[in-house]
Amino acid sequence: MNALITWLDSRTGFKDLMHEALYERVPGGARWRYVWGSTLVFTFTLQVITGFMLWSAYSPSTRTAWESVFYIQNVMAFGYLVRGIHHFAAQAMVVLMAIHLVQVVIDGAYKAPREMNFWLGLVLLQIVLGLSLTGYLLPWDQKGYYATKVTTNIMSATPVVGAEVQTMAQGGTEYGHLTLTRFFAMHAGILPAMLVGFLALHIYVFRRHGLTVHDVNHAPETNFWPDQVLKDAIACLAVLAVVMLLALFKGAELSAPADAATKFDAARPEWYFLFLFKFLHFEAVNRLGITFGAIIVPGIIMGIIAMMPLTYKFLGNLGHRLNTTFIWLLGAAIVVLTAMAIIEDNNDPKFQADVAESHREGQRARELALGPDRIPVEGAISLMRNDPFTQGPRLFFQHCKACHRYNGHDGRGSLVTEIVKELVEGKEVETTVLTKPTAVDLNGFGKREWMRSVVVDYPAHFSWLKNSGWYKQAAAAEAAGTEVTYLDPDNSEMADWSGSRDSLMSAENADNLTALVEFLFAEADHGFQPEDPKTRGDFTDVDVSLLDKGRAVATEGAWAGDLNGTSCIDCHSTIGQDFVVAADDEGDGYPTMAKYASEAWLRDFIRNPGAARHYGEKNEMPAYRVEKLSDQDLDLLIRWMTGNHLPSEVPDYGSQLNAFEVVAPQGAADATE
Repeated sequence: MNALITWLDSRTGFKDLMHEALYERVPGGARWRYVWGSTLVFTFTLQVITGFMLWSAYSPSTRTAWESVFYIQNVMAFGYLVRGIHHFAAQAMVVLMAIHLVQVVIDGAYKAPREMNFWLGLVLLQIVLGLSLTGYLLPWDQKGYYATKVTTNIMSATPVVGAEVQTMAQGGTEYGHLTLTRFFAMHAGILPAMLVGFLALHIYVFRRHGLTVHDVNHAPETNFWPDQVLKDAIACLAVLAVVMLLALFKGAELSAPADAATKFDAARPEWYFLFLFKFLHFEAVNRLGITFGAIIVPGIIMGIIAMMPLTYKFLGNLGHRLNTTFIWLLGAAIVVLTAMAIIEDNNDPKFQADVAESHREGQRARELALGPDRIPVEGAISLMRNDPFTQGPRLFFQHCKACHRYNGHDGRGSLVTEIVKELVEGKEVETTVLTKPTAVDLNGFGKREWMRSVVVDYPAHFSWLKNSGWYKQAAAAEAAGTEVTYLDPDNSEMADWSGSRDSLMSAENADNLTALVEFLFAEADHGFQPEDPKTRGDFTDVDVSLLDKGRAVATEGAWAGDLNGTSCIDCHSTIGQDFVVAADDEGDGYPTMAKYASEAWLRDFIRNPGAARHYGEKNEMPAYRVEKLSDQDLDLLIRWMTGNHLPSEVPDYGSQLNAFEVVAPQGAADATE
């Protein structure tokens, strides 16, 4: 071994180099304020190692990028840890660069003859930010796709050459495959090479001029080894520990596959760019335009920082005080703006609902990718486009939320609000209030609880109808003496019958009511599929022993007490039979109850709500023909509403009312306000 070392030293002279580096004198002693440069080199080394490991499994294509990251995250041994380290180490580099910049300015390490090294450091800062921006897109998920698209659009605001810069960055006029490959080339090749080159030059110049000592009398002079090396090592281990903890317990997020056809409202830049995001949304800045806020102002700030060596040269100590004051104010402004952006987002119910939806869809995408069918050759995006759990809420939001609600919200997890203008002390004030629905809440459609509410609490179940314009017009006409027939939640034959709550809820009819609800639930055919291994988990199996009893109650009126003989077929001639699509003019004015709330019934009702077999002229719901809602979209919507999708551990779109601490209007009294 000694012979080998001697041979290497004779050829390279590495012993002298090591001795010069390790035994360099440190005036004022070893200090913690000198560790930032070493931690940056360590973090970059960590990025290089993990980057090569990720590169070995990554496929830079719009059809395969998400899939390869999914493989790294969920299949590859320790892949989640490698990606997590790479992700959080990138954030650590940005933080460490900012701290290092502040330390350099405070210590005056930008002064002659070190101004060249200071400028090299600023170039390194831009490269690190460039690496962060380009890496954000590579998973090709919704979050990275839309956040990066905003970034490239900002590039177009560059004066004179904006359009050309954007075209060069995204690889053409369109945002897609060429953008991804262009960003991958910059992230994995061009920018790292530039970083290595400028870092080597930075270290060389640093070695030439030596350490800038803040206080030479702080402590006795010492050697770089072992005192300063020990502090640098501890600092590097601390950075590694933080990164490891974040990678293990938080992990790098992977949202749903990028889909340009799907609106994504949860997009935000990484947290260290939130200050700029908040700055751009100030009303004054917004009026001046994106060029001013995103190009001119940051350009001026970087120009001031770059001019710090000249400021000191011409103004002396006054210039240094101005420089330190500016860097402290800039740091404080960034912290304040970042905090404002985070607090604002945390207090924005709409954004929080969008984030929750993003997390649900990301989890759903991973669940489908791990499912028995895996990822098809068409790519992961096809999983989401054909998934009722994903598409159903979007379709509900698009077509249904104007009248209906899904557990009080719009299907995608947000409350439906509107802006109302009011005169307050002679001034017009805009107030955001909940928009009242005009049709029944469809949460749990066809489930036992929903069926039971229809039977025993019809007026409250359909009280929302009283908000509809059609109902109000009919009520006004009736009040004027015109005879009208309309769906009255309070004064209809169904309301009169279900109003017999004492009899319906009596002990002697408890079993009869349970059997009727079970029969209606079975007719809906949502849960009784014993031959199907994919029986839907959100609907429990039908109690077969109750079906004959429930059928007798429905068709024969086999109730106890004063309800005896009052069967459903007294009004609804179609119940307890296969659903047959009848002609639009066939019916008796009462909705068909054949397979009520089944997928077949719901499909026919949505296509032909005004048919006589449903509600005829009493209906206000528009008909959704195939031109308005395709067969595929209708199928996805219905399957979502009825729970017809693979069993999933993903939380369903539950009520957001409690989370938002907002109480939606309830009952008939509120519905008519």
